[in-house]
Amino acid sequence: MPVDPLHSAARPPRSASHPPAKGAESGAVEVRRSARRRRTVSAYREGDRTIVLIPARMSDAEERRWVKVMLERLAAQESKRMLGDAELADHAARLSEQYLGGRARPDTVRWVTNQNTRWGSCTPAEGSIRLSHRLQGMPEYVVDYVLLHELAHLLVPGHGPDFWRLLEAYPRTERARGYLEGVVAAERLPHLPAARSE
Repeated sequence: MPVDPLHSAARPPRSASHPPAKGAESGAVEVRRSARRRRTVSAYREGDRTIVLIPARMSDAEERRWVKVMLERLAAQESKRMLGDAELADHAARLSEQYLGGRARPDTVRWVTNQNTRWGSCTPAEGSIRLSHRLQGMPEYVVDYVLLHELAHLLVPGHGPDFWRLLEAYPRTERARGYLEGVVAAERLPHLPAARSE
């Protein structure tokens, strides 16, 4: 949804580095103020950025509060978009077409609950791809990366240069890998007792 330059507020759109809300994917946040917008606030993803549309009259404190609220709402909406096995297979076909020229054609793609040390696995001889249920609820770009990773294994076994060249087409590879590394690191942190309020 582009900003109408004829009706935008005096303050230009700006990128803000708001702290990520709990459960929200981190990334650039652009706040766009509009004199025509009176009370409503909305947000959407645009590539790697989140666009938050707010009324021009809002104070900086209100802006920070609404950015946090909208990031949490977007994260909640995205986490609800869990695909079943049939949808997952259709999605794999679309990703293969978009990023791998349609060359990776799995026979089966499904969620499994017995993979706790891997995010996904592939058996090229059987044409089967399995994704860990732990990915459910993670941002879509992370699930897409893992699915593409396993699709690439149908074409190239191992993790050599040819394999990584296939994944270069996906623009969020490094970001998704960083997200998954963060999840693994967080799981290894010692659990501290909750602070008590007196």
